Amino acid sequence: MIGLLRRAMAVLPARNLWVNPDCGLKTRQWLETQAALAQMVAAAKALRTEEAR
Repeated sequence: MIGLLRRAMAVLPARNLWVNPDCGLKTRQWLETQAALAQMVAAAKALRTEEAR
């Protein structure tokens, strides 16, 4: 997830980048969905911390 976000940040300013859980969550079980969302949140937080430095 962080790798994908970094690739996006190479072509878009960070202020224009949104992490959006748009794909595939409706067809997953709750535990799988929860894990995917937790990864998205963790990746966004990590990159925000990096950008703030």
